[in-house]
Amino acid sequence: MSNKLYPRLLGWCALAVLSAGSAGAWDYEGHRVINQLALASLPTNFPAFVLAADQRERVAFLSGEPDRWRNNAGLSLRHANGPDHYIDLEELKLCDLTPAQLPPLRYTFVSLFSQARAAHPERFNPIDPESDRDQTRELTGSLPWTIVECTEKLESCFSYLKTFERAGGTPAEIANARADVVYVMGVMGHYVGDGSQPLHTTIHFNGWVGDNPHGYTTRHTFHSWIDGGYFRKIGEPELQKLAGQIHPARPVGEAGVQDGLFRAVVAYLVEQNKLVEPLYQLEKDGKLSGEGEPGLAGRPFLEDQLIKGGQMLGNLWLTAWQEAPEDTFLRIQLEQRRATNTGGK
Repeated sequence: MSNKLYPRLLGWCALAVLSAGSAGAWDYEGHRVINQLALASLPTNFPAFVLAADQRERVAFLSGEPDRWRNNAGLSLRHANGPDHYIDLEELKLCDLTPAQLPPLRYTFVSLFSQARAAHPERFNPIDPESDRDQTRELTGSLPWTIVECTEKLESCFSYLKTFERAGGTPAEIANARADVVYVMGVMGHYVGDGSQPLHTTIHFNGWVGDNPHGYTTRHTFHSWIDGGYFRKIGEPELQKLAGQIHPARPVGEAGVQDGLFRAVVAYLVEQNKLVEPLYQLEKDGKLSGEGEPGLAGRPFLEDQLIKGGQMLGNLWLTAWQEAPEDTFLRIQLEQRRATNTGGK
């Protein structure tokens, strides 16, 4: 658990510069690209208000919101928000779990992990209190739960929007419900995008830790280099070029399968985790240096990860829209209001 110390703080500090307009893949500009790619994947019958130019920009801007929260000095927000950006999948073995065995509910997992720490303290490295002011170092991240919870929030937004539109909502109510949809779409894009960056799925998030037989870099600047430094040096990804590789969005999770959405999200993160060592190998081979022709060879790998993030995000947006049921409680309220306003006629 020593990886929860100063190195992760270094990676987060690098992300914090986004509020000043810094560009980079998985810094603000990279998250913008992922949200924009997801918008490009949506079908033409997706709610038209989302696809208006001003709302597209709003969705792109909101991709940076969770990192902006990190700039707040309050510990409560850091405590709640920090672990949402990652999961160190290799640490699941500390509580005798595999990714396939993860429980679908966030606090069930937190309880299991805490019980394992209490029962087997010898498995865990000690935590430096000076590096744990927000008291998150006992955790191993909550990214899959965050993505699923965001998807369910979006489904809720679509549910009450549909009901307002069909059952007599006022223009102001409909406008507010649409604004809620756009907000959740934009913010959840950040977390789905984090999941496409392999270093957000691993204990090796900012330089290789522990046994290192292949001699991978241990520099505590590696995460920030992948998040944005590399693209700032060689040139930003071309949105239109990447958008040409996006497929039409399709629903996520098998219909009727219990916890299908959660399992699909976990599978998405597991696939990115498989790319951690290839990413380190690219660095070792000089293909992520940005120097000369060889130093540009890592660009396709990182651009492909942006595409994967945009594709998954579009799929999740589509799923939330298609699966959103009628908000029956709201419909009854609207019917009662209409009856009152018309005198029961």
